[in-house]
Amino acid sequence: MASSGSSTIPSTNSYTRLPDLKIPPRSGSSADLTRSARSSRLGSPMEDMTKYEKKLLQGDGGYLLEDVPHLTDYIPDLPTHPNPLQDNTAYSVVKQYFVNTDDTVVQKVIQHKSSSRGTHFRRAGPRQKVYFESDEVKACIVTCGGLCPGLNTVIREIVCGLEVMYGVKELIGIQGGYMGFYSKNTVTLTRKTVDDIHKKGGTVLGTSRGGHDTIKIVDSIQDRGINMVFIIGGDGTQKGAAAIYQEVKRRGYKCVVCGIPKTIDNDIPVIDKSFGFDSAVEEAQRAINAAHVEAESAENGIGLVKLMGRYSGFIAQYATLASRDVDLCLIPESPFYLDGHGGLLEFIEKRIKEYGHMVIVVAEGAGQDLIAQDMKSMDNKDASGNKLLLDVGLWLSQKIKEHFGKKKKTLNLKYIDPTYMIRAIPSNASDNVYCTLLAQCALHGAMAGFTGYTVGLVNGRHAYIPFYKITECQNKVSITDRMWARLLSSTNQPSFLSKKDIEEKKEEEELQVSATSADNVNSITTRTGLGFSPILTLSLYHPTFMKPPRK
Repeated sequence: MASSGSSTIPSTNSYTRLPDLKIPPRSGSSADLTRSARSSRLGSPMEDMTKYEKKLLQGDGGYLLEDVPHLTDYIPDLPTHPNPLQDNTAYSVVKQYFVNTDDTVVQKVIQHKSSSRGTHFRRAGPRQKVYFESDEVKACIVTCGGLCPGLNTVIREIVCGLEVMYGVKELIGIQGGYMGFYSKNTVTLTRKTVDDIHKKGGTVLGTSRGGHDTIKIVDSIQDRGINMVFIIGGDGTQKGAAAIYQEVKRRGYKCVVCGIPKTIDNDIPVIDKSFGFDSAVEEAQRAINAAHVEAESAENGIGLVKLMGRYSGFIAQYATLASRDVDLCLIPESPFYLDGHGGLLEFIEKRIKEYGHMVIVVAEGAGQDLIAQDMKSMDNKDASGNKLLLDVGLWLSQKIKEHFGKKKKTLNLKYIDPTYMIRAIPSNASDNVYCTLLAQCALHGAMAGFTGYTVGLVNGRHAYIPFYKITECQNKVSITDRMWARLLSSTNQPSFLSKKDIEEKKEEEELQVSATSADNVNSITTRTGLGFSPILTLSLYHPTFMKPPRK
């Protein structure tokens, strides 16, 4: 049902369609084509996302719709069919079955009188016409990357939604991540086989990192007659999905490629949050509560908890705000230093002297530069190309013990690492509902012929988002906004930055956002001759470790 608050696409008389960025046609022999295609595998350099076509619609008042691809963009004259949802008894009580085709979701809610209308995305939901008949659909689902609460719920709801709402009978699961397309068996998925999987942690399909071979994957998709691919994973997985879409389009094959963003760290931009995040924060409370009990039960007790967060400290931040028992929270975005006046060790010593105990929460990606310098370690990466992090919890525990040992002071430190326990739990009630909505919106878009997109919650409304929007950067905690200030107020910890450092950091963020805005304008102006600036709401903050505060 279209909401009264939805923005709409301007009429054709009032908007300008900006030309798509076309992928250069391939030429040469079949061997040359194969070599060219294999050079773009995700195993070597990642597919160049600047080659991803952008469907941009510009309207009055600075309106910009960043639309998603559609099958008809490269397969013209596709027949349409009435949506079988209109005959579904479950929807008979709904006043309006289908989303208005003009409905869009605005990226930035807060506006000023002088603000432009900004960037919009196409609203998710069922359409009146579909581009697949139920009996021609053969869909597959694959999960990639690390575990996250809610994976099984998404799998279940895609299967149940396609079968119950659209009458689809052929659904398979790809086992073992991307490499499963060409090296693993598949499993048949039905409503009966997935009935209670949402009560289990992990993924019933199995997962892996790496193993992406675009050509082999698309060959497998074609050989099996698959025409809907649902890919559940984080930003690296979504880049892989974008590469699969590009190859499917190059071949002119009628197949929808849809991504569902998954990351327990909540570091995917544009969307409000990723599924599994609420469950992770809730479960992190158990570890923090245990650390608090241990700390206050011993003389000079310290409970140290390490939580997930490779590059973004959202879980640590929200778990700290929720618990109210934390005295110190360290995240990758917020620099700190150990020794000297105003340093971390001095603060810990003062807090222990004042209260007799304390609880420390540290995100796994915090302090990595300091650890690397201290341990003289080399950068190593996993199969997905992610940097292998050093254990900040063990390192920090040792540094604290050494500091108190030098001063001959009693210390009882308990280190708790619940990382894999948190990742492996089933999703909570909030995430279960969210996963259901994501899955249903994804399959509605697939049946309507949209492709090359991911689905996510944007300002409380589900939207279809182009792949490039969620892979161009990572969502990070801004240490210059009010939420971080609330955390500092709750823990009563210093920021470990001087006033001058904070001002420099604010200027750095503003310059980075301005530079990114200019890059977008230049890109669009080069292609169209039009000059306008999309509204950017992402914080492109890249932390650097600061020196001690200047006196």
